[in-house]
Amino acid sequence: MNNAQLGGAMQKAQAVNQIPSTKEELKTASRPVVSYSGTQQNELLAALPRQDLETLFEHLELVPLPFGKELFEYGSKLEYVYFPTTAIVSLLYVMEDGATTEIAVVGHEGAVGVSLFMGERATCSAVVQSAGYGYRLKTQYLRDAFNRGGALPQLLMRYTNALFAQMAQNAVGGRHSSIEQKLCRWLLDRLDRSPSNELKVTQELISIMLGVRRESITAAAGKLQEEGLIQYRRGNITVLDRAGLEEYAGECYKVAKSEYDRLLMDVAR
Repeated sequence: MNNAQLGGAMQKAQAVNQIPSTKEELKTASRPVVSYSGTQQNELLAALPRQDLETLFEHLELVPLPFGKELFEYGSKLEYVYFPTTAIVSLLYVMEDGATTEIAVVGHEGAVGVSLFMGERATCSAVVQSAGYGYRLKTQYLRDAFNRGGALPQLLMRYTNALFAQMAQNAVGGRHSSIEQKLCRWLLDRLDRSPSNELKVTQELISIMLGVRRESITAAAGKLQEEGLIQYRRGNITVLDRAGLEEYAGECYKVAKSEYDRLLMDVAR
C-alpha cells in the first residue's frame, strides 16, 4: 500500500472514530465500499432479498478482473467465489498436452467458483476473457450463508442447474453442430453478457476456446459476414443481425438460454 492509499484508509477510519492498527484492518478500510445498487449489476445477487444480500456486505469485495487473469486452475482449492458484474469469465478444460476447450461462460448472470463443501477442489480452470469488475466472497462465508438457509440455497442450486444445462448443450453442440453454428453460439453467449453488440476478440482466441483450427474460424466468420450477420475487423466483431445469429445457431444456443431464463424467472417469483 502506498502513502496515498494509506492516507485514504486512515481518513475513512477516523471518520467513524476508529483508526486501523493492523494490516488486515488497513486493507479492509481502503477497499471500495459495497453498495446495494452496485451489487444489482450481478443478477444472482440482485435476485436475493435485500435483507439476505446485506448480510453479505461485510464480506463482499469489489475487485478488478483484468483480461487473462486466472481465478483458479484445475485441482486448486476454491478459496473465493466471484460474482462478475462487467467482466466475462471462461470455464476451461485443459488437456495434458495443453489443448484447451471452453466448457461454459459466466458473466453478470452468474457466479464462478461456487464451493459448498470444505476442501472442495476446482474441476476446471477459470480465466477472465473480457476485462471488467466483479464481487469476490470467501467460500467459507458463502457456505455459512448457505447453511443459514433463506433464498440463497435455492438460488445457487437453480443457477447450478442452469450452468449444467449450458455445459451439456455445449457438449452436444461440439459434436453435432457445424463450425458456423458453434461460432454463432459463442458470439451470442458473449452478447448476452456484454453491454453492446461489439466484441473485442481475435479469431485465434475463438479457435482456442472452441477447440478448432483457426482457418476454420476464418472461413466461418467470412461466411457469416457475407450473409450480413456480422462485420469482422481485426480484433473486433460487430453483430449486425442478432436474430439471424440465433436462427443460425438453432438448438446449439436456444436450449441453454431458455433453461437459464426459466430457472431465474422461477427464483424471481
